[in-house]
Amino acid sequence: MKYPADNKIQKPQLKPFVKWAGGKSQLLDDIRMMYPNELGDTITKYAEPFIGGGAVLFDILSNYSLNELYISDINSELINTYKIIRDEVIKLIEQLNLIQSDYKQMDTDNRKKYYYEKRERFNELKINGDEDVNIEKAALFIFLNKTCFNGLYRVNKKGFFNVPIGSYKNPSICDEKNLLNISKALKNVKIVCSDYKESASFIDNNTFVYFDPPYRPITETSSFTSYSENLFDDKAQIELAEFVQKMTYKGAKIIVSNSDPKNSSTEDEFLDDLYKKHKIKRVYANRMINCNGELRGKINELLISNFRE
Repeated sequence: MKYPADNKIQKPQLKPFVKWAGGKSQLLDDIRMMYPNELGDTITKYAEPFIGGGAVLFDILSNYSLNELYISDINSELINTYKIIRDEVIKLIEQLNLIQSDYKQMDTDNRKKYYYEKRERFNELKINGDEDVNIEKAALFIFLNKTCFNGLYRVNKKGFFNVPIGSYKNPSICDEKNLLNISKALKNVKIVCSDYKESASFIDNNTFVYFDPPYRPITETSSFTSYSENLFDDKAQIELAEFVQKMTYKGAKIIVSNSDPKNSSTEDEFLDDLYKKHKIKRVYANRMINCNGELRGKINELLISNFRE
């Protein structure tokens, strides 16, 4: 496997600009080992329809030169932030630096007051949908992500972001160098706010696709799919598996990640049955967000591929 390809120019090593529930930084080595051999040669396109924090995207952008890339998510504020980083990064950095300067000078009580004021402002902007404030929304999105509890993005039934403040002493709110590098790398990336099914028109036999959907809960109380106003239940998992099969017929090389139902029941064959036509690999991951402390750090996750290397 050519990783990175010997004939590729050295590129900046990009990293996610937000923390994200289920982020793939810790599994990146396992996922990287599964990249198709043809990536960068006959495979010239990349699609990631559940972009989230983008750890795999940024690994691809850091190490391969591809002709076309497509990312999407149904979380409109996340997608807005990707677009602002691509198109208005200087103005974004200016706002983030002002926020960072103010926040770091404050004591704990004033930080708490400032955080909740910014959270309220973010929700006001989120609801009114005014495109003229998209840069401010993106700045607040990153600030809240860097200072809220566990870096969660969670909304209530009304669509309001409702995560409380975290306890970080010295959060890095504005990583200027990384944002500038990401902006350059995203220039030729198509960024779409949509359901994953919209990616069908982009995907063909020259495409590598990574699907990282909201995970199927391993217990009745461990569900964390409310990063948008929509839920991703078993019916949605079945529909995704059917879509993966359709894209397989197109000739695309695909990797899917998900939780392992066997963590809670060795007899649970739900995902094994869904993807029985594909290769299923179980890998260890530290589960950072789980109400059951005994389960943290002892979780298998699934990496599913429609090709064998």
